[in-house]
Amino acid sequence: MFVTTAGRTTEALNEYGKQVAMDLHIPFVVRRKQSIRSLQEYYDDDCIVAGKERLELHMRKSELPFFFHPNSANFRIKRLLKGEHDPFIDAAELSEGMSVLDCTMGLASDSITASFAVGETGRVVSLEGNKYLAYLVQKGLRNWCSDVDEMNVAMKRIQVHHSFYEDFFKKCSENMFDVVYFDPMFEESILTSEGIKALRDLAIYGGISSDTMKEAKRVARSRIVLKDHFRSPLFKEFNFQVYKRQSAKFHYGVITL
Repeated sequence: MFVTTAGRTTEALNEYGKQVAMDLHIPFVVRRKQSIRSLQEYYDDDCIVAGKERLELHMRKSELPFFFHPNSANFRIKRLLKGEHDPFIDAAELSEGMSVLDCTMGLASDSITASFAVGETGRVVSLEGNKYLAYLVQKGLRNWCSDVDEMNVAMKRIQVHHSFYEDFFKKCSENMFDVVYFDPMFEESILTSEGIKALRDLAIYGGISSDTMKEAKRVARSRIVLKDHFRSPLFKEFNFQVYKRQSAKFHYGVITL
């Protein structure tokens, strides 16, 4: 991976690109009016493009770049503001002041919605195993400007960690979070969404083991929530109470502690 800038670059943009490269410990390449594709071919690598509005991740295997956007969180929060329900918030029973560990951040839609639900006195920590995805989403959460002020505030409250949940659990004390959340469906949502196809090569495909569940039960104070395909064997394997959703491809499972 390397960093370059948008086509119409400036000195300030060059400096920003260099800072991104330093943050990620990867090379910075001066654009010099070359196309992204030609730079990728020359350096035989993927790249991050620092633009005035946003960071974009260009994968050689994908025609479309990835950039952060809050995905479904926008309309989910608008529904909550109207007093309507959100299936994830209901399953997790989130309320003001609670703490949430999102073990599979992805595009952070659930983390954003959770941050809104737990409010200023609550806490949401989101984990992402891919360092480039973690970096772009973290920057996006800080800089994205929605038309919903409450959402902007909620995004900025989220604490992002580049970490696998197995490693992060080892740093956690007992009952450290009210809710521990898993969404192994992240990779399937990638494959079915036109807007984020570039993430196929970034997704980390991993299962949930009995050791993982044992640690989750140690770290969680109130609930463990799992979002998975309605046919997932994990619900039965780990004794989740399943909240079935009519005509939905995925359900929420809950272990109450």
